[in-house]
Amino acid sequence: MDLEIDKKKEFKNKIVNFYFNNKSKIYILLFIFLISIISLFLFKKNQNEKNNLVSEKYMQAGIYMQKNDNKNAIILLNDVILSKNKFYSVLALNTILEKNLVTEKKKILNYFEIIEKLKIAEDKKDLILLKKALYLIKISDKKDGQDILKKIIEKNSKLKSIAEILIE
Repeated sequence: MDLEIDKKKEFKNKIVNFYFNNKSKIYILLFIFLISIISLFLFKKNQNEKNNLVSEKYMQAGIYMQKNDNKNAIILLNDVILSKNKFYSVLALNTILEKNLVTEKKKILNYFEIIEKLKIAEDKKDLILLKKALYLIKISDKKDGQDILKKIIEKNSKLKSIAEILIE
């Protein structure tokens, strides 16, 4: 019994000694941990605010299009694409293509390049490439469009069968 009490006292003394010998290191680690947690929360809050701002711009562009104010809609959709938001940038490009809001080939291809560089799932990237190929074929740039379709086929993408049909 005394041996057990001595072990407990010895263990307690070791902890107390460890604390006093490493007091500054313990406080520094706790401070770093606290700063890290606060930074993480601030980063998440900032990301949410940016996402909300981009979604508001996208929705405002939709309102402008309903009012036939395509000029302002294009400005907002351009901002959404340039924000490089994984979700809304793709939607903005789709809207521009579907509504034929921008007719400049160079500008549309620039939009595609921006979206292709986003870190999104591979199947979504393949879908964007397919849309780019269809756009190129639509504007009579069949060779470049077919090259993109061949890349989709070579990647053995889920869209391979669609690309094969389009090449024929």
